[in-house]
Amino acid sequence: MKYSQNSKIMQISEKTLIIGVDIASEVHFARAFDYRGVELAKILRFTNDEPGFKEFAAWVEEIKSKNHKDKVTVGMEPTGHYWFNIAPFLKDHSMKIVLVNPFHVKRSKELDDNNPTKNDRKDPKTIAMLVKDGRYMEPYIPEGVYSELRTAMDTRWHIVKQLNVIRNKVLRWLSIYFPEYRTVFGDWEGKAALIVLKEFPLPKQIIEKGVTGIVARWKQDKIRAVGIKRAVALVEAAKRSVGVKEGIISAMNDITMLLEDYDLKMAQYNRVMELVEQHSKQIPGMEEILKIKGIGLIMAAGFVAEVGDIKRFEHSKQIQKLAGLNLKENSSGKHKGKTTISKRGRSRLRAILFQGMLPLVAQNAAFKELHEYYTTRKGNALGKKQSLVLLCCKLIRIFYALLTKGIEYDSQKMMSDIRRNSTSEAA
Repeated sequence: MKYSQNSKIMQISEKTLIIGVDIASEVHFARAFDYRGVELAKILRFTNDEPGFKEFAAWVEEIKSKNHKDKVTVGMEPTGHYWFNIAPFLKDHSMKIVLVNPFHVKRSKELDDNNPTKNDRKDPKTIAMLVKDGRYMEPYIPEGVYSELRTAMDTRWHIVKQLNVIRNKVLRWLSIYFPEYRTVFGDWEGKAALIVLKEFPLPKQIIEKGVTGIVARWKQDKIRAVGIKRAVALVEAAKRSVGVKEGIISAMNDITMLLEDYDLKMAQYNRVMELVEQHSKQIPGMEEILKIKGIGLIMAAGFVAEVGDIKRFEHSKQIQKLAGLNLKENSSGKHKGKTTISKRGRSRLRAILFQGMLPLVAQNAAFKELHEYYTTRKGNALGKKQSLVLLCCKLIRIFYALLTKGIEYDSQKMMSDIRRNSTSEAA
């Protein structure tokens, strides 16, 4: 998997037909050029459906035969999801697909005419010229179990976002109508707390139900973690409640609808997590990853879903760059700028690694020791966040080794940074 610009430029030869396509939801525009940037045909307007794709393929074949080209490279911007339909068609017709950064298109569109105009005729040429100069990336379209896992984790991500919205709305409702509720239940998603919210959420209803009625209702569901003391505290909180007492009928409807949405989303979440677990079992090396203390299914599956088939990478540093964890620096002359991570690439992969590192450092003794070492070592102590980022990069190397080589996790080998530094100090 080559990333250098030279290797990309070398892939564009005299025999290569470069097509720039401006992707849209319904109609695409395409222009054709040779490796020197000479336009070879009139602009093509084609629709985002099978007849349009066939028209595009015929147009490409005509240009190829007329200009004696034997390879086709199609460049486009990753405009949302609109390019997902045309990509398999191009692949089936032996056309190479490459993507250009929309930011690069925006910055370079004035090179030809010194005009900031953006339109459907201009953009395909700008895209094609970026491809000609090797300023593109080759997209990875996952297949098989990797495609299944990515789709399942993407669905999970959307469900989690919707659940967070519902949770915030429930907390808002409680703050308005029963603010004392949270002094009794720290987590409203517990079984006993949910029963109260679903059946008698208002202070007036709790007082009417009474301690005996509340305990009896909990016993119906065989809940043993709470009892009379919690029921007494709930009734006392209801008696001193300062919650709003107007608009109660609509408020009851509001909380009922929110909890119905919550139950639906939780059922969907559990269903998609079953799928994630099934697909994860088919990934070679996943079992070894899950043996690492502190690594859960969500982190392991999320990593593989974002990276795909890890064997397509030649080195773990490529995955580090994919996650935007590679370093960048702004320096000039005597000025040496601050070194930070680039934050380019797949932001969700970066988030999965960083968010998963927090419980890993708390639960895994080896990672905890390394974190303490990086933040306290003499001469070059790191900040806590810097240390966590460094550990994310180390975790990438561990995942890469486990998934590509099929070896077992060795915590002692991971601690080599500390041992190496101790040896140098002794010397």
